[in-house]
Amino acid sequence: MLQKSRHFVINKKKCIFASWKKSDCNMRFNFASKSLRYTLRALLFVGAVVLVYECIPHQIKFDKQFMLGKPWPNELLTAEFDFPIYKDESELKHEQDSILRYLVPYFTINQDVARAEIEKFGRAGNSLTDNQRRQIADALAEFYRTGIMSAQDYNDLQTMGVTRISIIDSTQTAHETVLTDIHTARSAYDALGATNIDAGILRKANLNHYLTANLTLDKNKSEQVKQELLASISPTAGMVQAGQRIIDRGEIIDYQTYKILRSLKIATEQMELPERNSNWIVAGKILLIVGLLLLFFLYLRLFRPRIFNSNRDILFIMLMVVSMVGLASLTVHFTQLSIYIVPFALLPIIIRTFFDSRTALFAHIITVLVTSFMVPQPFEFLLLQITAGMTVVSSLKEMTQRSQFVRTALFVFISYSITYTSFVLIYDASFDKIDWWIFAIFAVNSLLQMIAYALIFIFEKIFGFLSNMTLVELSNVNNKLLMEFSGKAPGTFQHALQVSNLAAAAAARINANTLLARTGALYHDIGKMVNPLYFTENQTSGINPLNEAAPEDAAQIIIAHVANGVKIADKNKLPDRIKAFILTHHAENKTGYFYNMVKNSRPDADIDESKFTYPGPKPGSKETTIVMMADAVEAASRSLKTYDDKSIDELVDRIIDGQITNGSFQNSPIAFRDVEQIKNVFKDKLKSIYHSRVSYPELNNTKTKKR
Repeated sequence: MLQKSRHFVINKKKCIFASWKKSDCNMRFNFASKSLRYTLRALLFVGAVVLVYECIPHQIKFDKQFMLGKPWPNELLTAEFDFPIYKDESELKHEQDSILRYLVPYFTINQDVARAEIEKFGRAGNSLTDNQRRQIADALAEFYRTGIMSAQDYNDLQTMGVTRISIIDSTQTAHETVLTDIHTARSAYDALGATNIDAGILRKANLNHYLTANLTLDKNKSEQVKQELLASISPTAGMVQAGQRIIDRGEIIDYQTYKILRSLKIATEQMELPERNSNWIVAGKILLIVGLLLLFFLYLRLFRPRIFNSNRDILFIMLMVVSMVGLASLTVHFTQLSIYIVPFALLPIIIRTFFDSRTALFAHIITVLVTSFMVPQPFEFLLLQITAGMTVVSSLKEMTQRSQFVRTALFVFISYSITYTSFVLIYDASFDKIDWWIFAIFAVNSLLQMIAYALIFIFEKIFGFLSNMTLVELSNVNNKLLMEFSGKAPGTFQHALQVSNLAAAAAARINANTLLARTGALYHDIGKMVNPLYFTENQTSGINPLNEAAPEDAAQIIIAHVANGVKIADKNKLPDRIKAFILTHHAENKTGYFYNMVKNSRPDADIDESKFTYPGPKPGSKETTIVMMADAVEAASRSLKTYDDKSIDELVDRIIDGQITNGSFQNSPIAFRDVEQIKNVFKDKLKSIYHSRVSYPELNNTKTKKR
């Protein structure tokens, strides 16, 4: 008789279970899921390639490196096309300063100011005679007719080397005049003192109150004239013809050759190639990016399969790589800042926090290799950044404290400084060539690494990651939740401490995450806080309330501590990876005590096994598997009547072999070799806990002999 029909939707097609075996349908479902995962992974790869390609520059790059005063390290170089020899910045600055001496700026003269000041002088109540007043007024009118300039403008013109100015009058007619014929308020007053007017009369007149600048700089017209002068300066000085010899291997790069090489670099990067050649360049860049990212994906596939099989993890790492390349691209193309201001060390810091040192360094190297295509000195850049990356992964071998970020930032600054200094000394053989300002840039770079603290917190929330620093905080037995746990269920809490010690030792033996196993073990039985007296480890009076309940009901009460633990974890916002220990520490096993009781009392009865079975799921990681094993072994060890080597060995083998037999390891990546090593750890630990002690002799009660 056919089983009841079930339908599974796979790729929008129905799999009719009535005609297919269940295993066949599951196989097809798993195949569909795997195909979807691989499709998403391929899309992530293509997306990363496209984004990285858009970040790197698309112009032709002059790939030969050269330095003034150093030998030319390449083969004979001849010009493949005509190009101009560009002047360097110092030459252009000298020519600009020279030509600006011929600048004739424009000023507007305001005679209304002259009339107002002269009228004010005429109304002033002083002891001057009419003749004296008229004589001084005529002198003032002459100064205002020529023009009085502010002291600031006059000094600026003298500093620029300007000797003539153009004055625009009220009729918009301009005429040139010599700058020395123009007075400021101070020089006009001094000039009046040099006339035949008596000094005493000038003091009575208080002329400094009536001398005001009436020449105003016409900024727009003056700037236009200035730009026209600057535009007349040619940025080039000569041409190099196609086929002309430039330099051969081993020749020293002198100043003139350096200018030619620099000009060739500028001309090459500004050149527009024919579409055919441009397509080849695009193909080459895409091929290179695909090759580098493919190497990274291959590394993950071979050495980090857990990361490779998680699209979330790959998405995060690719976002980090693309973000750092994009930040570098923005810095190079849209700012005047040094590329060393970009905190590339952030990438290995953050990836190391959530994954491992090897993955962090691999991703960092891929990132800086791609970025080297857009920086001016790629070899120096690669040397500094790879050294910084190695410094990061070395200083963060064990991520347990947030203060380690400060120490790492200091080490990165030292790494940058030493590497840069060494590079300059090797190539320039002199401290004089060191750019001391770059050390300030290195310092800012190191300070920017401090944002890793905030970014890690954000990424933990967005991607559901769990850092070692968070695990350290969660494993602190003085935190609020664990203090409450120890107060409400002291016996269970002591059990959790013992399980955490066993799990940490086992995880260390098989190179699993020790801190995760320890922390998960501390919380695995947190649900027993709800009804602590139902569990024997918390019963001090010897009375067990479950003895009065039916076995089925008692089993459900015991099983409920898993669901209660999840509720407590949700209420206290524990991470999902910690909740996994609560859910899986009993896998899908039975409550053996009550199940065996019913089975023995009613051997022929039809027992509903679901009432005695934990809901699971089965553990899916090495760490959750270790805690499941440690929990069962530690709990069973309390029932031993004798604690000798034989009884402990038999107990550990029986408990763990039973878990293997009932399929509790079915979803776990743990290997049989690991299981044997974990067994040995548990045996050694339990023997050290329950070792026999030597009885201390009691002190005899001696009394003084009576006489």
